[in-house]
Amino acid sequence: MPGPTPTLKPYQHAKAGDKPVRFDLAKVSPQAKPYSSGDKAADKAAVEALAQELDELQNLFYADRRFKLLVVLQGTDTSGKDGTLRGVFGQMSALGVHTVAWKAPTEAERARDYLWRIHQHVPAAGEVTVFNRSHYEDVLVPAVNKWITPAQVKQRYAHINDFERMLTETGTVVVKFMLHISKEEQRKRLQERIDDPTKRWKFSAGDLEVRKQWKQYQQAYADAISATGTHWAPWHVVPADSKTHRNLMIATVMKQVFQSLKLRYPPGDPALKNLKVV
Repeated sequence: MPGPTPTLKPYQHAKAGDKPVRFDLAKVSPQAKPYSSGDKAADKAAVEALAQELDELQNLFYADRRFKLLVVLQGTDTSGKDGTLRGVFGQMSALGVHTVAWKAPTEAERARDYLWRIHQHVPAAGEVTVFNRSHYEDVLVPAVNKWITPAQVKQRYAHINDFERMLTETGTVVVKFMLHISKEEQRKRLQERIDDPTKRWKFSAGDLEVRKQWKQYQQAYADAISATGTHWAPWHVVPADSKTHRNLMIATVMKQVFQSLKLRYPPGDPALKNLKVV
């Protein structure tokens, strides 16, 4: 089954050193489905097929060992980060795939620079590491709550650009996804968590307090994408009101990323050519 044709491009600057162009998140509809075939059942089947392909590609990636892959999943509460992990990355072998879920920094982490804890969890050669939230939380949350000044926000994004460039220059492929949902869709998903006893554990009263800052977070995300959408680590803004489309788009992009690396199995030991196991 041929996959859908993508129509969105990642947000990035033309080249290093260019003045950033302002990104307007409001112009991306969370309800859009640019990667959809128009048939939900077909899209679900495509996601399942892509997940199997990604498993095979990840196995080749692990054998190749020339690269490291860091996937960043960012988004508001209920945007679907956990669902993406299950639907897109769930078929991959745990041998070479790791997930890190980032929470508020501990006292020990706050005593150091904010990227210290991040750097310890970047992938090794042949590994895929998926960040559920990421180093961007250390700018988004303080910026919205005004714990740091606008000058410090700008400084931190410059740090992150340098950090991600260093990673890419030393063999890490950085792929960043912003899962973009509407305020109404978030309301529905939060209500589902409250109403369903099996999902209630996911709900926190703090989610409602953060929801009151919706406009501020939307602007903060637009600022983050504008400041850090570089050619070495571009952002993919994913319309995510549809869970199926979200997974389809991310899986399609991940397949393209793997294929762009021209992966290969390492050469075998010539001594094994005629070896017979008895």
